[in-house]
Amino acid sequence: MRVRLHTADAARRAALGAKLAAFGHELVETAPDVELCDMAPGVAVPGEAEAPVIVLTGRVPPGDPPAGVLGREASEAQLDLAVRAVAAGLLVRAPGLRPAAGFGAVEEAPSLTPREVEILRLVGEGMSNKAVARRLGISVHTVKFHLEALFAKLEAGSRAEAVAKGLRGGILEV
Repeated sequence: MRVRLHTADAARRAALGAKLAAFGHELVETAPDVELCDMAPGVAVPGEAEAPVIVLTGRVPPGDPPAGVLGREASEAQLDLAVRAVAAGLLVRAPGLRPAAGFGAVEEAPSLTPREVEILRLVGEGMSNKAVARRLGISVHTVKFHLEALFAKLEAGSRAEAVAKGLRGGILEV
């Protein structure tokens, strides 16, 4: 992949360039497949990027979320996978970093119980109500009860829509 790197620090640029080169990515200044932005002091997310943007940061930047958000300490393998995923049109979020958008804002995200999140995660893995019930040691009726509550909180009309909203809102992680 062709990657344009945005960073103010020459040493950081060399280190990130080496990590990317280890997986066969090429640093370019024009026509990138992905833009990688190191959010160190003095560096801003490119306003009008030519390609999907991955941000290396400890916090999610305000405004429209970029296609990818990783911690600044991301490994070579994480960078490689993120570049490939974002270039393919997927969204990437590091564990523990909640997107600033998805339900409008993090504070507007619906508050799900731990059991509801667990059931949503299992539904996202493709499990049926019966399989979820067996896995959690609860009745199918209880699973259905939790799913109805999830649908209402997420304003979803189907299992797929609930999972998609959970992913976009940062409730679930891939």
